[in-house]
Amino acid sequence: MLNLTVFAGTFNPIHIAHLIIAESVRAELNAEKILFIPSFSPPHRENDIATPEHRLNMVKLAIKNNPHFEVSDIELKLQGTSYSYNTIQELYRQNPQLEEKINFIIGADAFNHIESWYKHEELAQLINFIVLARPKSKEVEEIVSNLSLKDFSYRFVEAPRIDISSSYIRQRIKEKKSIKYLVTNEVENYIIENKLYLN
Repeated sequence: MLNLTVFAGTFNPIHIAHLIIAESVRAELNAEKILFIPSFSPPHRENDIATPEHRLNMVKLAIKNNPHFEVSDIELKLQGTSYSYNTIQELYRQNPQLEEKINFIIGADAFNHIESWYKHEELAQLINFIVLARPKSKEVEEIVSNLSLKDFSYRFVEAPRIDISSSYIRQRIKEKKSIKYLVTNEVENYIIENKLYLN
């Protein structure tokens, strides 16, 4: 493996928009692999969060039919608060054969707040930001021009804009509404069997 593209997130739960984004990036970059990394304990914690093990299992189920998708339990093993800087450092340690900077998928909204992230300047030197942008949008250039962060590499990828969020899915579950087609069948069954997000 000569390059690595990382998709880190809470995945609480993983849904079809995550999968479509990952496949869009993979195709655009001609990436060998997209590595999904569920957080152990996200810095901006959600209230109704499933256990790290449940979220890892759901990612495994969601991606199993795509040979270019893999999942890592690196943040579960690191434990503690899941800071991207620590995770990326550990990925380089585990993958000394990498010949390029790690590609790091990030939404435009999160990228806009990158300067609030733990060790953001050091992180920016280690990775190539893959910023998700709406088609025909100038938002990424505007964000970059407003950042005080300098000397970092980024590329923006147009991804389909799908208005689905994990919080919306959790709310539907609480209201006993269907989540079919918002998540894969396997993830839907896992949520039902394990009685996740009911309260």
